[in-house]
Amino acid sequence: MFEAMQSAFLALISIHHFAYMFLGIVVGLGVGILPGLGGIAGMSLLMPFIYGMDQISALAMLVGMVAVIPTGDTFTSVLMGIPGSSASQATVLDGFPLARKGQAARALSAAFSASLLGGVFGAVMLTGFVVVAKPLILSFTTAELFMFSLLGLSVVGVLAGESIMRGVVAAGLGLMVGAMGAAPATGESRFDLGIDYLQDGIPLVIIGLGLFAIPEIADLIRRSRPIASGSGLGAGWLQGVRDTLKNWFLVMRCSALGTFIGSIPGLGGGVVDWIAYGHAVQTSKDSSEFGKGEVKGVIAPEAANNALQGGALMPTLLFGIPGSGSMAVFLGGMALLGLQPGPSMVTTDLQLTYTIAWTLAFSSIVGAAICFFLAVPIARLTFVPFNLIAPFMIMIICFAAFQARRDLTDLLVLFAVGMVGIFLRRFGWPRPAFLIGFVLSSQAENYLYQALQFYGWEFVQRPGVLIIGALAIGSTLMALRSRVSEDGAVSFDADGKKADKPVLGGTSKTERRPQIVFAIVLLATFLYGVLSSAPLSFLGSVFPFYTSVLMIAFMGYMVMMLLVAKPGHSAHFDQELAAKAKGADDGTSVWPSVGWFVFLFGMTALFGFILSIAVFIMTFLMVRTRLGILRSLIYTGLCIAFMCTLGHFLTLDFPPGLLQHYVDMPWPLK
Repeated sequence: MFEAMQSAFLALISIHHFAYMFLGIVVGLGVGILPGLGGIAGMSLLMPFIYGMDQISALAMLVGMVAVIPTGDTFTSVLMGIPGSSASQATVLDGFPLARKGQAARALSAAFSASLLGGVFGAVMLTGFVVVAKPLILSFTTAELFMFSLLGLSVVGVLAGESIMRGVVAAGLGLMVGAMGAAPATGESRFDLGIDYLQDGIPLVIIGLGLFAIPEIADLIRRSRPIASGSGLGAGWLQGVRDTLKNWFLVMRCSALGTFIGSIPGLGGGVVDWIAYGHAVQTSKDSSEFGKGEVKGVIAPEAANNALQGGALMPTLLFGIPGSGSMAVFLGGMALLGLQPGPSMVTTDLQLTYTIAWTLAFSSIVGAAICFFLAVPIARLTFVPFNLIAPFMIMIICFAAFQARRDLTDLLVLFAVGMVGIFLRRFGWPRPAFLIGFVLSSQAENYLYQALQFYGWEFVQRPGVLIIGALAIGSTLMALRSRVSEDGAVSFDADGKKADKPVLGGTSKTERRPQIVFAIVLLATFLYGVLSSAPLSFLGSVFPFYTSVLMIAFMGYMVMMLLVAKPGHSAHFDQELAAKAKGADDGTSVWPSVGWFVFLFGMTALFGFILSIAVFIMTFLMVRTRLGILRSLIYTGLCIAFMCTLGHFLTLDFPPGLLQHYVDMPWPLK
């Protein structure tokens, strides 16, 4: 073992190894900063380049990249309110509000500090427990893995704001949308509405961008202000470092949580940050600032999602079972290099295992240092009027969404999910609860039907199931602390939090009508779920049928409360009315902002993406921003040049339109 460690250390400090690791770090940060691409796209990008490389150099490049993607994707999550990847969704909840307060540098530096510590923690755990973890991981059956999914769902109580009922229903809607497509047990088609695209479900990247990016961008365009409301960068990056060191125990707990969840194959990728965020809320003495700009809400998920990489490498190296999506591509890279995951990684190839672990730690340090250097200048983007940034961000979001399946329908589904996100945001339904339900839906159903096949319903009596179930119940009970009663009259502000003074939301039948219509649509959606899944086989229907039945009961109650509850009750929350009541808004509707998306998507369907985005940017800058023809042309030209460069080096396609089907056009117009 000592010889293996010595060999790994000598490889780590070589200039050759560092050069390839640094190349991987740079690529990883670039991929992380671009919303929606994430680790799978980044790993796939590097695959063609490892042919013919020696094992040490190739592993250095791959590990360097995968280590820093969760760090790089923090930029857009904090600065734009757009999740850089599925692992940074929870960071948006408090990172973006901090940026809007003029404390973007503080949020970024806190995130980078926590990422550094989390990444190093995960690497240390991988080093120390690469052998010890083997029997623990093997002891989990599908029954315990199903309960881990329920444990993840218990975090919904924390993400539900002041209304637990809305959180549960939003999570149920996410579970139902996640069940769309072929049933994992039988292959039966569900909820696809006869649309071929939906037979494989909706990609996670589109759900994340639609729920969070489109509503926030539409709102910022409507208000036509900078993202940050202050005039400076706040306390700056040194304050963020102090915040992380002050909350060191939270960092360690969330890092341990991330490492453990990452070591369970298939569980952690899209949910670990939510579980860590929920843990931070549950263990805080005062949780009132979470969702408004609490730095702990940035530190916790960032520590966990970086520690996840070390945990995910455990089953990947030991059993050849990918611990996450990016690890699945990493396995392909190992095969190209002639490496066989399994016992050899802790025997004859032990030095490579240590090299991977230590490269992971070193990459986390170097990547965080680079981000620290960039944090303050990039944070200044939050003080630029958002209408100048919006066209570029819309371009990137559409491009990222299209890469999900390389189908124009990607953009149409992105728009549809975005509309759902806008209504959820307006009426105070927690979007994070929807997202966590969607992420956990597929794996929860997979584990459930496998547990039923292996053990029948007796699986609930297994000791591990009972222990994890008790943890889930305990987590839910902790979330109920200081929550409001669903039948009490409570006033809410424009952020969906309890207000000190009443707000004018839902005080008349006319004002209640939008909330009632939206609630009835949700109720009809769950009725459709029951009717569509009932004719299916038992294994194909058990999960969506009972989920929909339960949600119908909750939605019936919510509709009743909308009709009979007193003014000011949480059921009546309407963000637009609450903002007007506080005088915090000029009352401008969000729908003109949505119209810009309709304009772009309609143009793309007709003329293809590149031509349409050029026209869109020019039109937006001249009409909405009033930038002038010359500067609008320069801005548009730079955006198109960036897009073409990105597409060329990543060998990615652009959405074609009707024009491209009839006219043979050169790249990038084809």
